[in-house]
Amino acid sequence: MLNRRNFIRHTALAAGGTTLLASISQPAFAIAGRILGANERINIGVIGLKGMGWSDLQAALKVPGVRLAALCDSDKNVLDERLSQLKTMNIDQSSVKAYADYRALLDNKDIDAVIIGTPDHWHALMMIHAVQAGKDVYVEKPVGNSITECRRMVAAQERYNKIVQAGQWQRSQQHFKDAVDFVQSGKLGNIRTVKVWCYQGWMKPGPVVPDLLPPAGVDYKSWLGPAKTRPFNASRYHFNFRWFWDYAGGLMTDWGVHLIDYGLLGMKLPVPKTISALGGRFAYPDLYEETPDTLTTLYEFENFNMVWDSAMGISNGSYNRDHGIAYIGNNATLVLSRGGWEVIEEKESKNKVAIPFTRSQDNGLNKHMVNFFDSIRSRSQQSLNCSIQDAAHVATVAQMGNIAYRSGQKLSWNEKKGSFTDARVNRDYLTATYHNGYSLPRI
Repeated sequence: MLNRRNFIRHTALAAGGTTLLASISQPAFAIAGRILGANERINIGVIGLKGMGWSDLQAALKVPGVRLAALCDSDKNVLDERLSQLKTMNIDQSSVKAYADYRALLDNKDIDAVIIGTPDHWHALMMIHAVQAGKDVYVEKPVGNSITECRRMVAAQERYNKIVQAGQWQRSQQHFKDAVDFVQSGKLGNIRTVKVWCYQGWMKPGPVVPDLLPPAGVDYKSWLGPAKTRPFNASRYHFNFRWFWDYAGGLMTDWGVHLIDYGLLGMKLPVPKTISALGGRFAYPDLYEETPDTLTTLYEFENFNMVWDSAMGISNGSYNRDHGIAYIGNNATLVLSRGGWEVIEEKESKNKVAIPFTRSQDNGLNKHMVNFFDSIRSRSQQSLNCSIQDAAHVATVAQMGNIAYRSGQKLSWNEKKGSFTDARVNRDYLTATYHNGYSLPRI
């Protein structure tokens, strides 16, 4: 069985190619990243400001020595709103440059690092262009919207040797680390099943509305980028991009990469042998979505199975939690969530391993940003709590689940070739098709 590092290297080799074919002009990226001293200021730019990009920025600015230099968004309404909010953060708006085009932001030689908080279909291209431009990168999850994108992102980081942290901030929370240590202590006994679930009662797609012209201030062409050109529809835009294959992968890649990450991490990052999935649009058949609002996925590993179970419109999930990971062992079950963790002893067990609920005591996002900037200063990719290699591994496993659902097949993964055993599935789903003159660089 391949471990995570070999898995990523195998799939990267399968992607093929050693020549960089940049899809935009080279002069914009002929910038050498400068080495920062331990006390030197780090200038950052943020691309994508509607959701997590803004939350990430607020966490970044809590880190001493970090200065906001630029903001970028294709929606001028969002950009103007965020610029005005800087006043409440005691930041002089006049000192922050505003961009509509991320390429112009990357061409700014004063910017040391960028935060990418755009919809998923932009993550790979922007991250690759950013490291080519000499920037360190904090990129939101999932890092890639296809398996091939994940491979190329890893290859780009390794070629350009920049610090790249993925926004899976739970990896910086102490109680998650403590729970994984306990799982790997062996006290749970033989773990045969890992259950990962996400029941989000508050989440639902947008209504079915007619296509219209984009609102004033929205550069819709730039927002689409490499995605297929379609008429503007409000229920595909901003938050609701999550429910359409062009831009994302539904709950599987929204919450799933956070939770599956820990399902895999507790079991030492294995690679699945087979993947099967069942689901559909059962909760909101009359609303506008493509991704399933109900999905059950079964991953077969060498010595255990992992089950992903997700549902929109329902909050009452397993163990009375709306999300979590359960490592089910012969002696006991460890249940882990963002709120904390506990160990529930098996009724017939004589090992006395029960542990009452231990509540989380820290802020994962804030600590994740500290870790990112500490790693920039030390120039140590190995010190990151969620490297691009780790994030690409879990994003790939999540994409496997979506591909099993979309293809309607039980899939087998060929470890040596880094692809599925079904040639049609590889052709149709392994690589995202880029449109509008964009291409994914081959590293």
